[in-house]
Amino acid sequence: MAKIQNILKIQPTLGFTEFDILKNYQKSFESSELGRIHSLFPFSSIARKMGLKDSPLGRKGYFSAAGKIALMVLKSYTGLSDRHLIEHLNGNIHFQLFCGILIDPSHPVTNYKIVSAIRQELAEKLDMDAFQCILAEHWRPYLENLHVCMADATCYESHMRHPTGLKLLWESVEWLHRHLCEDCRILGVRRPRNKWGDVSRAYLAYSRKRRRKASRSRMLKRRLLNLLEKLLYQTGRLHADHKGQLEHTSDYHRRLSVIRKAFKQQKQLFAGRKDVRDRIVSIDRHYVRPIVRGKETKPVEFGAKVNNIQVDGISFIEHLSFDAFNEGIRLKECINLQQRLMRRKVTAVAADSIYASNANRKFCTEKGIATSFVRKGRAAKDEELRRILRSELSRERATRLEGSFGTHKQHYSLAKVRARNRKTEILWIFFGIHTSNAVLMAEKVKNRQIQAA
Repeated sequence: MAKIQNILKIQPTLGFTEFDILKNYQKSFESSELGRIHSLFPFSSIARKMGLKDSPLGRKGYFSAAGKIALMVLKSYTGLSDRHLIEHLNGNIHFQLFCGILIDPSHPVTNYKIVSAIRQELAEKLDMDAFQCILAEHWRPYLENLHVCMADATCYESHMRHPTGLKLLWESVEWLHRHLCEDCRILGVRRPRNKWGDVSRAYLAYSRKRRRKASRSRMLKRRLLNLLEKLLYQTGRLHADHKGQLEHTSDYHRRLSVIRKAFKQQKQLFAGRKDVRDRIVSIDRHYVRPIVRGKETKPVEFGAKVNNIQVDGISFIEHLSFDAFNEGIRLKECINLQQRLMRRKVTAVAADSIYASNANRKFCTEKGIATSFVRKGRAAKDEELRRILRSELSRERATRLEGSFGTHKQHYSLAKVRARNRKTEILWIFFGIHTSNAVLMAEKVKNRQIQAA
C-alpha cells in the first residue's frame, strides 16, 4: 500500500471490517464542526479557478488540488505551526478526512516543509475577487439582511521585531560585513579596512544599557551611517574590480538594493527630514510600511491594512494593501462589492466617522441609502425613526464588525502573520478571515436545519 492514498480511490479495495471502521469515522467527521466547515467550502470549484490539476502522469502528490486548499483552511482553523500541523495530521483521522487523504501509520509524513511549499504555490495563483465570488455564491442562501453593508478597516500586523533606525542600520551593517568577508575569502584578497570592530563594540555596549540617552543614540546612529556608507562603497568596488568572479543569487542583489534604499532614507531622517516616502522598516520584509492608526496603546502598526465589509456577520476583503490608504474614500467600492457578491441592492450602511465625508453622504442620499452617520443640517419629519436606525446600525457595526477583527487575530493566527513574503502573507490573511467565516456559517446552517425540523 502506498504511504498516502486518496480515500475515494481505496474504499472499493478495503475489506468489510476496515470499510465499516472508515465509514464510522466518516459519519463522526460529518457530524463534527470540522466536517460542517468542510461542507461549506467549495474546494473543487476554488481549485479549478486556481488552475490546480491532479496530473495523471509522474509521481503522485501527497495532496490533491482540493486537498491543498483544505490544508490551508485546516492550518488557519487549528492555529498550529507547519511542523505541529503535520504531526497532528499523521495521528488525527478527522484531519486526514478533511484533506481527503489517508496516511499509513507506519509511514507518516515527515517533511513538514510541504505546508510551506503548498502555501507558496497557492499564493502565486490567489485571486481574491474571484474566490470571494465563489464563496459568496455558496453561502448566500444562508445569509440574512443582505441589504445592510457594514464597513471598517484594520491592520493585520506582520511578525517582526519593533523597527527602529538603529536596529535597521545594524542589521544592514552586519549583513554587508559578513558577505564582504566571505567574498574576500573566496577571491583570496585582503579585506578592506573599516571601523567594524569599534562600531560593533559600541553597539553592543549601547544595547546592554537599560537607560539610553538621546545624545548617545544619535552619536551611535551617525557612526552606523558612516560605516554603512563605507561598506556599500567597498562592496561596490569589490564587485567592480572582480567582475565575473563572484556569483551572487538574485536574493543577494535584491537585499543589497533594499539596504541602499534604507541607507538613503535613514540619512534623510538623520538630517531632520520628516516626509520620507515608502519608508523601509525591515530588510527581510521590505514591502511592509508603517501604518499610522492613532490608537492610544499602539499609534503605529506594521503590516497589511485591510478594508473589510460585513454581511450578516460574514466578512469579505474589499481592499488589502501594505501601504497606508484612507479607507474613508472607499465607501462606494464597499457598496459595489456587496451588491456584486450578494446580488441585492444595498439600502443601509454602517460605518464610522472616517467614512462620513460630504462626497459619501451625497452618494448615499442619491442612491436612497440610510447611514449610521451623525446627522448634518435640519432635522427631517421622521427624525426619531432615523435616529433609531442610526443607533441600531452603529451598535451592530461596533459589536459585530469590530468584534470580528479581534476574533480573527486571537483565534485564526492573524495577530502576528508569520508568512515570509508578500504573497504568502496575503494568502495567510485571506484564509484566516474566511476560515472564521466558515465557523460562523456552520452555526447558521445548523440553526437553519433545526428550525426546518
